[in-house]
Amino acid sequence: MHKWYVIQVLSSQEKKAKKALEERSQTQGMSELIERVVLPIENVSEVKRGQQRVVEKRLWPGYLLIKMALTDDSWMFVKNTNGVVDFLGGEKPTELSDEEVETLLSDLEARKTKVTQKHKLEIGDKVKITDGVFVNFIGTVVEVFSDKGRLSVLVSIFGRETRVDDLEFWQVEEVTEETAVE
Repeated sequence: MHKWYVIQVLSSQEKKAKKALEERSQTQGMSELIERVVLPIENVSEVKRGQQRVVEKRLWPGYLLIKMALTDDSWMFVKNTNGVVDFLGGEKPTELSDEEVETLLSDLEARKTKVTQKHKLEIGDKVKITDGVFVNFIGTVVEVFSDKGRLSVLVSIFGRETRVDDLEFWQVEEVTEETAVE
């Protein structure tokens, strides 16, 4: 019976490990035991240097989902595939429950059709400027242009509120309680 498992793979080698598992299962006659391999990803919109692009982001870096019939042969086959480190659970792989799998797969399906913003800054958020003339100033976001990857921040200079326009998302970092104290 085919069940879902999580396998750990070398970080940033997820696509190669997935491809190797799929190709090897076809060529070595394991396709009846290994039904499906899933790399959990989402599409993320980011803007760098004024150019907007959509990139794939791994939701679980270093992990893949695999639906397979667990036998001694299939277990060794997966473990001996390039890029695979081990099953979650080690010597006794832990199978995922049907509810977990259903939730995960429906979430992944929903993420396929939408693009999320890499930066989720909103008006009123506190940010620290990390690049440019106003580096290390902390201010409040007053305007956000997600489509252009830019924002405007209000900072206090010598006791006067000054608006800093045309900052790119990568030039600021969100201020948390820890960074505000530093």
